[in-house]
Amino acid sequence: MTAVSYADLHRRMAARIEAERDTALGLLGPSASTARAAVAELLEHRTFTYPLSVLPLVVHAVETGALEPALPLAAVHDLWWTSACCLDDLADSQGTWAAGDLTDNQALIATLLAGTSLPLLVVQSMRAAEPVRGVLSAELVACSVRAAEGQLRDLRGEAAVATRESVVAAYIGKSGAPFSMITTMSAELAGADRRRVELWREFGDVFGVLWQLLNDQEDIMSGRDEDLRNGTVTYLLACALEETPSVATERVMALHSAAKTSAQARTDLTDMLLAPTVLRRYAKDIDEFRDRAHRILDELGGHETYRPVLRDLVDQSSRILLEPRTATASPPG
Repeated sequence: MTAVSYADLHRRMAARIEAERDTALGLLGPSASTARAAVAELLEHRTFTYPLSVLPLVVHAVETGALEPALPLAAVHDLWWTSACCLDDLADSQGTWAAGDLTDNQALIATLLAGTSLPLLVVQSMRAAEPVRGVLSAELVACSVRAAEGQLRDLRGEAAVATRESVVAAYIGKSGAPFSMITTMSAELAGADRRRVELWREFGDVFGVLWQLLNDQEDIMSGRDEDLRNGTVTYLLACALEETPSVATERVMALHSAAKTSAQARTDLTDMLLAPTVLRRYAKDIDEFRDRAHRILDELGGHETYRPVLRDLVDQSSRILLEPRTATASPPG
């Protein structure tokens, strides 16, 4: 097999990943037909722009040359992220979120099942030695704790005390934790030694930060402005607070507060976030995260066919989508 991009690899493996996901749903058993149908509906209505379910396959293949043994972990990855994204949507929906015929309460129960019990069932049913299944189960539990900590930090983030370092700490939890979970689990399943397992864990953390930064940019590019509407303290906001002259800091803070309800404030704040000095700082930091991810991959080495797939994935997640703007002078409100 010649080296391909992660998107090409997903096209080759998509049918098998979907089949593995169906197998996972079957683990709920005949007495849980309602629960199985609810989770299936969540999966059907939650589609991802980027097919990252191939990540555990690639990590395992870098270690061993084989993709297929990690297929159950691809299902775990899909289930975990479906649950996390649906919970996030439910929290932000203000009564407008929908997944097929599921009510909010039904969706909430289904998301909890998809993100906790079902992944554990998948791991416990894998064809792996009992000690390995125990380690993988422990990683799932640890990820839930780290992700909850990161999400709570994100929800409680205060712009007045935000720094780039504090935002990264939150990102490592909310996005780094699930990615480091799946890269670590894949390495453990492949039989990697402890040093390599920890390198894969570090790679997952760094990749998670990069992916969150890309997600933040796409929120602005799409015009949804969910971060501004929710008052989220993003890395870009932290860059603006550090790079904006002190005399303008109060304006950034006022706009950030007003942006929750004011379209004009969102426009004006976006102009300030996209100031050339702010974007230069932002782009420089993204480059540093990308270079760190590449250094880890260089240290890991591994199967030459699959290493380029991960490098492609890192490069895709490190893109700068935003372009600089000139700030307006409109008052918040």
